[in-house]
Amino acid sequence: MKKVLKQVAGIDVAQDELVVCLGRMYDDLTPELVSHKTFKNDNKGFSSLVAWVRKLTEADVPLRFVMEATGVYHERLAYFLAEGALEVSIVMPNKISNYARTLTVKTVTDKTASEAITLFGLERQLENWEPPKGIYKKLQQLCRERNQLVAERTIVKNQLHSEKAEAKPNKKSMDRAVKRIALLDKQEREIKLELSILIKEDADVKRIVLLICTIPGIGVLSAAAVLGETNGFELIRSRSQLASYAGFDVKEKQSGTTVKQQPCISKRGNKQLRRTMHFPALAAIRSDERFKAIFVRLVSKHGIKMKAVVAVQRKLLEMTYTIYKTKKKYDKDYLKTLIDNEQMVEEMIQN
Repeated sequence: MKKVLKQVAGIDVAQDELVVCLGRMYDDLTPELVSHKTFKNDNKGFSSLVAWVRKLTEADVPLRFVMEATGVYHERLAYFLAEGALEVSIVMPNKISNYARTLTVKTVTDKTASEAITLFGLERQLENWEPPKGIYKKLQQLCRERNQLVAERTIVKNQLHSEKAEAKPNKKSMDRAVKRIALLDKQEREIKLELSILIKEDADVKRIVLLICTIPGIGVLSAAAVLGETNGFELIRSRSQLASYAGFDVKEKQSGTTVKQQPCISKRGNKQLRRTMHFPALAAIRSDERFKAIFVRLVSKHGIKMKAVVAVQRKLLEMTYTIYKTKKKYDKDYLKTLIDNEQMVEEMIQN
């Protein structure tokens, strides 16, 4: 009789429901999909899910719950399972989608998605997910709220400008627009103050923010937004993975001599991160010779300025991860020092 080595509950998370597939791996390394069921995405549904899984699994065999990082819809379930001392793994969506393409089933439904997640969990050695520090969630919420306020203020300012340009402007409408702009300005100042207090109260986060701010073009708001959107780089294991999470990864399609698609970024990722890096990239190009040289080189190559700006955005974002991992501030002379050291070593060898 075959022995069960591993058990996985793969969960496809949506806003209102959880589609769950339960699977197991035997000692001959063959996987089996045992059962499927759908639950509500709320606390009552979470309890029912755990009870159902425990009923169908062996208590003495490792059990893991695996899900994709789907916006914010997976978070409540992840916290619920982690607080219940259950093993939880959260996987980047692009990993699951790439794995699903290797399967024989090409139909894409919630059920097949849960099956792909289950098989992925059975075949891989996944890390345990641990709830991130609460400050990262607060940073994300405040930064997103500020972005909404800034976008709303821009709309109101444009409306006010249009009203002033009319032949017979409505004074009351302009007065209301001015008051809305003043209110939005006040609320933005409140958010900035709250962000500042949050960062100062946590010594570790404050130290990381200050280090990230040594990167040209990046200020406190941008650093806080990156940390908030990545939950302190919770699921990130490499710079390329971070670029993919933000949608900066390059996609290209070529086939024979007739199909040749121009390379472009996928944009299948966290748009908040891409938006966060836009103005820092412009500032870095203006103020730092290294990034200016990258921009000029790329523009001279293909002539598209925005494409070069996006490349700088990705470079800056990857640098935030490097700074976070190394805990060292940005060194603008790093490349020059590396080249000088290599030349010195070559001279010593020759002598």
